[in-house]
Amino acid sequence: MDRTIAIGDIHGCATALQALLDAIEPTSTDTMVTLGDYVDRGMESSRVLEMMTELVSSTRLIPLIGNHELMMFKALKNRGDDLNFWMTHGGNATVASYGGRVQNIPQHHLTFLSHCVRFHETDSHFFVHANYVPDLPLEEQPDEMLFWEHIKEHIPPPHFSGKTAVVGHTPQGDGEMLIFDHLHVIDTYCYGDQWLTALDVNTGDFWQADNNAELRRGNLEAT
Repeated sequence: MDRTIAIGDIHGCATALQALLDAIEPTSTDTMVTLGDYVDRGMESSRVLEMMTELVSSTRLIPLIGNHELMMFKALKNRGDDLNFWMTHGGNATVASYGGRVQNIPQHHLTFLSHCVRFHETDSHFFVHANYVPDLPLEEQPDEMLFWEHIKEHIPPPHFSGKTAVVGHTPQGDGEMLIFDHLHVIDTYCYGDQWLTALDVNTGDFWQADNNAELRRGNLEAT
């Protein structure tokens, strides 16, 4: 059966990403939905983006854009205060991965990021980077919710579509996914020495890898 696999916030964790891909072995009939935040925080953003550009040719990749990519684009365009803001929110690690100069970021990495999408949906699930307004269609969601609003004390109710939401952005400090019937939060804090998560949304199978390439796997029904 063709798989639809979501991957949470990577944040420069290339070793963990490679371990996940080796375990999953994505094929041309699989759909891989990456939830954004490929860069910043972790130390290998340049390698992550190179891996993402290569993944395009081996599977049906649907990359979402995250708030860190938005910060990066704004910083590269405007410099000044926007560059300083990005640098203090993880951009320093990204620039370091390119040898310490933003001029070293290759055009094909920026082209990849420019083609990332705001959301994705299937018959049963929808995928956004951060959060959602439950009574608005996905194409009408405000940027503040899609890219910036964390899911913490206030858990949003089910979306009016009846579809299950799969989101990242809110790091789970214990490395465990936050799972509700209508909402799966799969940013499991890889850059903070926890795990990078991949979830097959149709079967509940999941894989997790850390920055030492240690791998664990399971199924949501069994957790």
